[in-house]
Amino acid sequence: MSAARPGEFELIKQFFAPLAKNPGSVGLTDDAAVLSPRDGYDLVLTKDVLAADIHFFADDAPEAIAAKALRVNLSDLAAKGATPRGYLLGLALPKDWTAEWLERFCNGLAADQAAYDIDLFGGDTIRSSNGLQVSITAIGEVEAGNAVRRCGAKPGDQLFVTGTIGDAAAGLKARLDPEFCRRSRLDEDQEKHILDRYLLPRPRTRMAPIIAKYASASMDVSDGLLSDARHIATASAVDMHIDLEAVPLSMTMAHIKEAAPETFFSCLNGGDDYEILAAVPAQDAAAFAADSEVAGCRVHAIGRVEEGTGGVHLSKNGAPLAAGQSAGFRHF
Repeated sequence: MSAARPGEFELIKQFFAPLAKNPGSVGLTDDAAVLSPRDGYDLVLTKDVLAADIHFFADDAPEAIAAKALRVNLSDLAAKGATPRGYLLGLALPKDWTAEWLERFCNGLAADQAAYDIDLFGGDTIRSSNGLQVSITAIGEVEAGNAVRRCGAKPGDQLFVTGTIGDAAAGLKARLDPEFCRRSRLDEDQEKHILDRYLLPRPRTRMAPIIAKYASASMDVSDGLLSDARHIATASAVDMHIDLEAVPLSMTMAHIKEAAPETFFSCLNGGDDYEILAAVPAQDAAAFAADSEVAGCRVHAIGRVEEGTGGVHLSKNGAPLAAGQSAGFRHF
């Protein structure tokens, strides 16, 4: 038998108050939290809303849904060079929610709070008539004036990306199409790898101070590598030149490239990577790469910034390529 569902105020006290350890949140006993930025620092705020069967599957583990909702926001903060401080949570629960589900969801939040040194500041919980929705506003801090925008890329900068690209989009294809792994000739470990990368992003929070120190422009790769490169190019009024052979791939994506080339490019620009794409002045490129390695996050140089008007130009070992038809993830 399922445990009885608590009312609104008991729900807050039982599930969410234990997550609110910052003094400014007063244990969620007031209508708002009070946060004082440190002297010499700016606050950086970002929000992502995740909806069932759009950004995750309704039957995913509650712990994983909570982690993904929090981590996609931490990824945005890292790309701005900001260190996370806390977050606000908006939770729209479907009519069939249970206390057991909510306890597991909060366990997922608690685990990531410990992993990323962040606390719940407050939020709201409502009933949804259209499935589960999770909205998180994350708050970070960066030394005053040092937040890294999209609009700062300059001709001569080198383009870098963290981690590997395309795994999460391949994982989504595997969730939507049971035959994808068979057609791509993936073994059990390879299938597990791409499913895990889709379900559980790995925000590059250790990169935040390095991004703030070196990058002239930066953003996280959420809509797709080429799409997000175009976002930076447009905001900075420059062109991006990317060598597809330099884009870092996991062993699984390298396998898909050979076994299923017809789907490889769509995975490469499919989104949900939550890596960081950064433009770095050429004179700082070596130091940027070295500091990233020390922080435990290898970066790869994938191209350069040139004068232009917002274009993205692709090459393969120096030979120009057409961009293809994949435009990255679109919400509408």
